[in-house]
Amino acid sequence: MSCNRFGRAAAAALAFVVASSAARADDTAAAIADSGPAGRVLEAPSDVRPAAQKSWWSDAWYDKGQLAVPTNHEVEIRETSYRNPADGTEVPALLFRPKAKGKFPAILFAHGRRGVDELTRLLPLRLAARGFVVLAPNLYAARFIENQPVSHDPATEGDLGAGLDHLLSLPDVSTSRACLASHTRGGYYALRAAVAQNRQGRQAACYVSTYPHWQDPRLGEADQVYRFAAEADALTIPTLVMIGEYEQYQRRRSIETAVASMKSRKRDVTLIVYPGVGRGFDFRPPNVRTFADDLAAKDAAQRSAEFMARHLAPFGAAGTAPEGPNN
Repeated sequence: MSCNRFGRAAAAALAFVVASSAARADDTAAAIADSGPAGRVLEAPSDVRPAAQKSWWSDAWYDKGQLAVPTNHEVEIRETSYRNPADGTEVPALLFRPKAKGKFPAILFAHGRRGVDELTRLLPLRLAARGFVVLAPNLYAARFIENQPVSHDPATEGDLGAGLDHLLSLPDVSTSRACLASHTRGGYYALRAAVAQNRQGRQAACYVSTYPHWQDPRLGEADQVYRFAAEADALTIPTLVMIGEYEQYQRRRSIETAVASMKSRKRDVTLIVYPGVGRGFDFRPPNVRTFADDLAAKDAAQRSAEFMARHLAPFGAAGTAPEGPNN
């Protein structure tokens, strides 16, 4: 065989290996992600599964051109606080709720390493605008922790759990249970509140998170990259997780591995992978925001609201505000 023929054969073999690896990667992603394999391996993203298996598919839109109309409310925000009875810590919080009179389903929002700032406070606000009462505790301010900490104080987990007790005691809440919403490290706080504090199935009706940190932040590098928190396997309430295609490898790997494990246990878990975006797609500021970020963030807000309303419905009224022009 000449050098040229050998080179062409080697190149063909390499192309076959790459294509086979890409196909296996796409097959794996399809088995885990409910939005289909995302990303450009050899060509544009595709999802060749039947429409009935595509969680995002809408016959009404595709066949009739009808778009789902989101619920919209003007939102009022007020400062509040509650006490963690474990040690008497006073936890400051923001309460987001529709301005309309009445009662609404409850959501507890767990912030991530950024804390509660002008960008991350948009996340609970957008949920409240869909017709929910949303409590967003400031776990770091309660413990005098600077935003974006590297270390983790387990006491903050108890502070979040106490927030669930407080939220469900409020007179403007229409449900006897709440859904847990979170992003980044808040995903771990919410996971601990649901599982380690035994609140799932008693006070927590569902779990929703964008790019959650599903590992104990105190563990070492190998655990962060190759493992996920054991609590994920014990999470039994309906779960919705949304990440970007370009999420950091170590975060995406633990999420996908955990979701695969949960699915093997027949848990009600859905993973949505948004193409063309990375971490922070739901709160990136306007100067660096992309069209893909906005599409993903709008879909995530609407998808989360529909998911939580559905799973809170058995535990109380879906919202008792009178109809208005924005409802």
